[in-house]
Amino acid sequence: LSYGLRKRVELARAVALRPDLILLDEPMAGMNLEEKEDMARYIIDLNEEWGMTVIMIEHDMGVVMDISHRVMVLDFGRKIAEGLPEEVMANEQVKTA
Repeated sequence: LSYGLRKRVELARAVALRPDLILLDEPMAGMNLEEKEDMARYIIDLNEEWGMTVIMIEHDMGVVMDISHRVMVLDFGRKIAEGLPEEVMANEQVKTA
């Protein structure tokens, strides 16, 4: 299996019991663009079709902004912004972090 497919299988195993909430730590790490797009669609489906709350730690801000309803940005453990993706991206502290 490709790396991206292995990560999707791991996620599928985690959601098999249909938890109300799932925490993902860097789910896109090490993936190519196509794998990231597939994983993003899967995460969106978990939320929109299965009603699952997804909390995700991710350094790829493009991915975060594309798939999130709300975003919190931490800089060395300190919250510097929270809100809708477009609000967070407009925050000067986020731009310089």
